[in-house]
Amino acid sequence: MLVNSKEMLLKAKKEHYAVPHFNINNLEWTKYILEEMQHLQKPVILGVSEGAIKYMGGYTVVSSMVKALLQDLNITIDVCLHLDHGSSIESCKKAVDAGFTSVMIDASKYNLEENIKITKEVVDYAHLKDVTVEAEIGHIGGSEDGVSGNNTNAKLEECIYLVEKTNIDSLSPALGSVHGLYKGQPNLDFKTMKEINESIKIPLVLHGGTGIPDYQLQKAIECGISKININTELQIAWHNDIKQFILKNENIYDPRKVISSGENKIKETIDNKVKEFKTK
Repeated sequence: MLVNSKEMLLKAKKEHYAVPHFNINNLEWTKYILEEMQHLQKPVILGVSEGAIKYMGGYTVVSSMVKALLQDLNITIDVCLHLDHGSSIESCKKAVDAGFTSVMIDASKYNLEENIKITKEVVDYAHLKDVTVEAEIGHIGGSEDGVSGNNTNAKLEECIYLVEKTNIDSLSPALGSVHGLYKGQPNLDFKTMKEINESIKIPLVLHGGTGIPDYQLQKAIECGISKININTELQIAWHNDIKQFILKNENIYDPRKVISSGENKIKETIDNKVKEFKTK
């Protein structure tokens, strides 16, 4: 069942677990994630970056593909189709119009007032179609930044102000995580995370979940994180199995066999994440 993220994340916040957000990059990944989460009977958020949308053919292609898979695979769990890191008002509107049920507007590179202005326009548009909106504040670096390179942690007062002014449904505050792989050890600001959670009513989101030790993920959930994004970990798991398959089967060139050779490892990774997040 295709839904927005509001109820699933509010339930996670109340009951102290995290809903997994798995990025999809092609039809096969989408199918594997849906099949495994249906098997586990857990809700899931399918995140799609603008790059992945372009790769797969466009917003309507992605939305239509997900809806068709839900029908043909007889998926009965709650599934949210989410634009991950929408870089502009235009991209968020395209996702809403194409049938996405949730969007993230990432205006964190701007100053606070401009972030609020851009985010508010997306919220006003999305809420008319019952689409939920996630926003980001502070700067969550990439693997090129390391743990402390170009990260700028969110401030409590600014988080409260942004939430009050925009009416967003979930918030991603930068608190020490990074996109991609870590250089060194994760250094999450649990104190500020807990303070933000206690000061606002909406769920918190943790980006850059790959590479964070289980005990730190558990602590993040205790401090209010209700959604955790995973992409790189699935990519690595899939890549490793594909690589081994090709090395052992140099004469097999059927793309269906090559691509699907990573299915088991992806589903195994999904199982592990669901257990770590204590998803209900």
